[in-house]
Amino acid sequence: MGDYINIGRSVRKIDALSLATGADKFTDDYEIHDPLYIAILYSPVAHAEIKQIDVSAAEKVRGVVDVLYYGNVQRVLHTTAGQGYPEPSPYDALLFDRRVRFVGDRVALAAAETREAAIEAVKKIEVKYRDLEPLFDMEKAMDESAPRIHVDDEYTKIPAEYRPEQNLAAEIKIGFGDLERGFNEADFIEEQSYRMHYASHCAIEPHTSCAYFDDRGRLVIVTATQVPFHVRRIVSTVLDIPVMMIRVIKPRIGGGFGGKQEVILEPLVALVAWRNKRPAKVVMSRKEVFISSRTRHPMRVRLKTGVKRDGRISAIEMDCLMNTGAYGTHALTVLANAGGKVLPLFNKIENLKFHGRSVYTNLPVGGAYRGYGATQGYFAFNQHMDIIARRTDQDITDFFKRWHIREGETSAVFKALGEGKEGVSQVINSCKLDECIDRGAGAIGWHGKRGKRIESGRNRVKGMGMAIAMQGSGIPGIDMAAASMKMNDDGSFNLYVGATDIGTGSDTILAQIAAEVLKIPVEMIIVLSSDTDLTPFDTGAYASSTTYISGGAVEKCAEDIKNQLLDTASVMLKAEKDSLKLDAGKVIDKKTGKKVPYDKIAYHTLYIQDQFQIQAQASCTASESPPPFIAQFAEVDVDRSTGKAEVVKFVSAVDCGQPVNPVLAEGQVEGAVVNGLSYALCEDYIFNSKGRMVNPRFWDYKIYTAADIPEIITIVVNSFEKSGPFGVKSVGEIGINGPAPAVANAIFDAVGVRMYETPMTPEKVWKRMKEEGVN
Repeated sequence: MGDYINIGRSVRKIDALSLATGADKFTDDYEIHDPLYIAILYSPVAHAEIKQIDVSAAEKVRGVVDVLYYGNVQRVLHTTAGQGYPEPSPYDALLFDRRVRFVGDRVALAAAETREAAIEAVKKIEVKYRDLEPLFDMEKAMDESAPRIHVDDEYTKIPAEYRPEQNLAAEIKIGFGDLERGFNEADFIEEQSYRMHYASHCAIEPHTSCAYFDDRGRLVIVTATQVPFHVRRIVSTVLDIPVMMIRVIKPRIGGGFGGKQEVILEPLVALVAWRNKRPAKVVMSRKEVFISSRTRHPMRVRLKTGVKRDGRISAIEMDCLMNTGAYGTHALTVLANAGGKVLPLFNKIENLKFHGRSVYTNLPVGGAYRGYGATQGYFAFNQHMDIIARRTDQDITDFFKRWHIREGETSAVFKALGEGKEGVSQVINSCKLDECIDRGAGAIGWHGKRGKRIESGRNRVKGMGMAIAMQGSGIPGIDMAAASMKMNDDGSFNLYVGATDIGTGSDTILAQIAAEVLKIPVEMIIVLSSDTDLTPFDTGAYASSTTYISGGAVEKCAEDIKNQLLDTASVMLKAEKDSLKLDAGKVIDKKTGKKVPYDKIAYHTLYIQDQFQIQAQASCTASESPPPFIAQFAEVDVDRSTGKAEVVKFVSAVDCGQPVNPVLAEGQVEGAVVNGLSYALCEDYIFNSKGRMVNPRFWDYKIYTAADIPEIITIVVNSFEKSGPFGVKSVGEIGINGPAPAVANAIFDAVGVRMYETPMTPEKVWKRMKEEGVN
């Protein structure tokens, strides 16, 4: 940690006490005077044209003020994806449309004096549908005979492959080398397909939004969002309300995980409020969240590799087919990440091809989800490498250490498939993956247990599996963050950031960075975040960007404040600026030992001489996206009689640069691990033959609880990323990429069967054992 007083220290979250006592407010806690409550009518069919809609009975319900549907709402194509502008997602959505494209698609809404009246009203809306042939199988989406999901004037804002007439929402093709030659030179070919399924973000707080008017008639939207500035822009565009008339406030958030990167409810509360000149509010039920918000994209990944006897991969072909559901939110970028965050990890492969397609179906809509495509790609990649290592008689830990990317190296994939305006051919500045592998293996007892198939009880056997991954730190050339600061009379500082704390502790992390520059306790930094009127711009909490990008802005801003402190102290102490240093809230002359505290400096600048406000602002973008690295290990106990795979122990060793707050970094990894294990083993969307999800509640949609969590060990391996503030990289997403493949590899180690599809439920494991003749 060097001479750091705040960096690398596990200081208490600045909002810990207020959250623990219930003092901090979430969106639904805001008391809004006399709001209209919104209820939404959803489609009961997967694919249909609305032939007739009658809202007269709904309008007569006592307390109903407004009923909205395609007939009285302006038709504005847009995307709900809260991404940088212009968005890479297609403009294929309307607030209300004549065509519905999945069970749960929006048909109409009612706004009433009470929630009960609004719910009663939507039940009275009469809709006549003309059923259209539905499409549920993504493998058939591009067949000539497949029904077309989007048939109007949908389009993309960027020059990307988009062919809705073929149900194609996005397509990517990249490659280098000579693939055919690489396969011909191989001693053997390994080819397999892997599938990952739908999943809900399961944030404890559902999607919630409200809107009201301030004293000057401006629209104020309080909402559970990861992207307040994108909310403002999209609402302005869709409703034709000037940006200057909209203020968006993000209060405390009860979890996001990517789901609240979507702008779903905000246009609705804004429209109701704007039309009726009254406050409005909407809170999704858990069923609505499951069906009608956003999900993880299901994906099929086919990997074909040419392999030499020593394990060298002479060629690799990765083919990804992704189900974007009824709308194309994040269809291009999630798909790109499935290759772009995975393939550079093995940068010594000379012949490579990636082909990805995102296709429309009449199923729920995919969106941003922690891991963002890398999770699906790594499920395939890590199992595939385990197969190759076993076929070439190598321990997978040695195999990974031999072939992974290293410091000073790059990958052609970065430029061809990287996120950003034109892709980035970046060089790895920091990588401690070898140390992660070694320390993780030691913590779980890898070399003494792997391959031993230790009997753990009657018809139970243990196995070991591992996975590695890299991710990124923001989107180069796209993500931008800004910060501003001002000094107060007592030597404290206000820090204003657009960055969005969604429970991750980013307010605390950014305060630590500012406090480190100024050499003061974190308590002297007063943070205000995520208010489009009061805080500077930030693209939002996604792409693992906050600590690296927003932190960079805070560091630059605090450095400016530091210079102003030194300039003023130089005058007050009659000393040369170069002889001064900051220490514990004072400026000290290293030559004479004379000192002046910050509160005296503030008093001097505000009241005494050459008065001015010590304040600063700074912005930060990045030309690269330095990846964190992780090695994850699972010890799994498999019951051969039932197929139940129980994770006994899970170890993660992560290189996230210099951790600003080690406990918060560990918490991010451990939260991602539990999220990933739950997704790998039990979470599942179950649909009937008509495309309706039949388990949209936690009673039937199984997620991990405290009783399911195994022993978890997290090891933070320090490195130093020279491009990041104080050497930081990201840590928020990477931990979710390894649990599924590590568990799958452990199941193979235990009982000798490959699990090519998630979730790896007892039924599926048992079935695979029977197929392979395992007793």
